[in-house]
Amino acid sequence: MYFTDSRAQSHRESLVKKVGLLFERSGAAAMIEPGELVAIKLHFGERGGTAFINPVFVREIVARVKDAGGKPFLCDSNTLYTGGRANAVDHLETALQHGFGYATVGAPVIIIDGLRGRGYHEVAIEGKHFDRVQIGAAVVEADKLIVLSHVKGHRMTGFGGAIKNLSMGCSNRTGKQRMHSAVKPEIAAERCRRCGSCLRWCAAGAITLEESEGGSARIDPERCTGCGECIIACAYDAVKLQWRTALPEMSERMVEFACGTMEGKKEEAIFFNFLLNITPDCDCNSWSDLPVVPDIGVLASSDPVAADQASIDLINARPGIAGSALPGAFEPGGGKFLALHPKADYRTRLCYAEEKGLGSRRYELVGVGPKKKLE
Repeated sequence: MYFTDSRAQSHRESLVKKVGLLFERSGAAAMIEPGELVAIKLHFGERGGTAFINPVFVREIVARVKDAGGKPFLCDSNTLYTGGRANAVDHLETALQHGFGYATVGAPVIIIDGLRGRGYHEVAIEGKHFDRVQIGAAVVEADKLIVLSHVKGHRMTGFGGAIKNLSMGCSNRTGKQRMHSAVKPEIAAERCRRCGSCLRWCAAGAITLEESEGGSARIDPERCTGCGECIIACAYDAVKLQWRTALPEMSERMVEFACGTMEGKKEEAIFFNFLLNITPDCDCNSWSDLPVVPDIGVLASSDPVAADQASIDLINARPGIAGSALPGAFEPGGGKFLALHPKADYRTRLCYAEEKGLGSRRYELVGVGPKKKLE
């Protein structure tokens, strides 16, 4: 597990340059053969958000892939919810608005599951919940995979990192729905303000407003896909889940999709986790809140489970930022994402990923730059 911190002044070295050094030290350059198509998977961010990975870091990765003889392309999959990335046309426009054009990053952008999310391969796996999963065609067909993940909190999964990027990020819309299908929210009528925000974000048209005076929003469980966007959209905490049963199962489903993405690519993938702008919620939101801990740096590994575990450990080792959404655990060593999202325990995902052979939670952290090795 290779790591470079976010300091620059102490050794006069740009973090952009250090990301390039990570690329070399992690074995990414040696992995690529001349002429190979290299998928660089990242999240282009939702319109209004600002915490997604800075395109200047992506440009450095692209340049290193080209130096190794590869043919890089940037990619992401269409979303299950409505917004600026629900189809390839809107998605490409969002990517361009956020600086991911060819003139900036030096590589084309391809939406991996096609115009409307129907471009995918079914991949056979052996799982508790699935025996086949739907993975975006461009990722399956790519020769090599480089996964760039912005690590941040997430209301339904605890946090987002490499495993979430492999699962939700690489599946098509059908796959996303299947991962979310354990999640069936309900409206707490006494909290509902009839603002209509949940209706606007529901892609399935499963939410209606009761016509009677004082009536609340209602969710049709038959039409609900379980995407969970109504939970995030509601500012009044009126949308409720059966957290104890829904979220652990969703975490396991995500792991099984991640295993499908990695089928045939276990020696052909590298993961970069960016511990910068560590916000309390996902980049799928149309805003980015104050980070909960200071910037830390960037990790690189061939093991997505170790990358996520190391990310959690490094974040927990930092003090929390006063005035952020963090409700507690401000001291170094406190569980930051568990404090933010106590009902969404990410440890289920890490344990199941290790059980399924996706990777190991054990790692050795090796510094790139002035620090040769970190304990």
